[in-house]
Amino acid sequence: MKKMMIKAAWRSALNTARWLIFPAALLLAGCMADKEGYGPSVKAEAPPPLQKQMTDYLNVDCQALWHIKGQAAETNPLYWLRGIGCAERLSPADARALARRWDEGTWQAALRQSILLAKARITPQERRLYTTKLDNFSYDIPGQVRPLFQLWRDGQLRELELVQSRGRYAALQQSADRDLDALRQREKQLRAQLEQTTRQLQNLTDIERQLSNRKTASGYLPTDKNEKHDELTAPGDKKRENAAQPEEITP
Repeated sequence: MKKMMIKAAWRSALNTARWLIFPAALLLAGCMADKEGYGPSVKAEAPPPLQKQMTDYLNVDCQALWHIKGQAAETNPLYWLRGIGCAERLSPADARALARRWDEGTWQAALRQSILLAKARITPQERRLYTTKLDNFSYDIPGQVRPLFQLWRDGQLRELELVQSRGRYAALQQSADRDLDALRQREKQLRAQLEQTTRQLQNLTDIERQLSNRKTASGYLPTDKNEKHDELTAPGDKKRENAAQPEEITP
């Protein structure tokens, strides 16, 4: 009986060991296959290319900046940003003289002229002319410079709108001032007429008062029409009137 129990225990232990050893063997076989090249291959990703660094023009001297040309500089947004900062330091006369140096029919020349003349106290017509010239070269602007170009162009258009708004406001202000002056002149005329009318009424009142005082002082106040008639009739007329009347007959 004891021997049978011992055999059964050994069989159970062997079955358990088999179930544990089999997965481990499969795992070991898979690792060996990958090592020998029989497993699925994984391609290694290529390292990303190094980005080309742009030259920093923000610290370049302004006098030297305008002599720098070429694709490497003109396709660099930092070059144009430095140009905007340098142009703001120029006087209007120097900016105009420097802008005349670039009169070629290229987008670079148009952008340089627009940047140089932006702060040179140009008229709205001149600003509109240079903005239109920029629009004609908009398709030639490189992709690196296009965002900066768009911001610059929008700024110039807003500057034009601001100048036009100021002009409309100045015209409205002048018109309002003229209307206000006309109202003031009209007010003066009405006041003068009112004062003249007041003086005339006062004079009439004084005359009326004087006449009333004279009548009261003379004591001449006629009250009956007969009295007036008697006063105006002569004595001879009264006698003829009495003779014309018939004599009364006394019975």
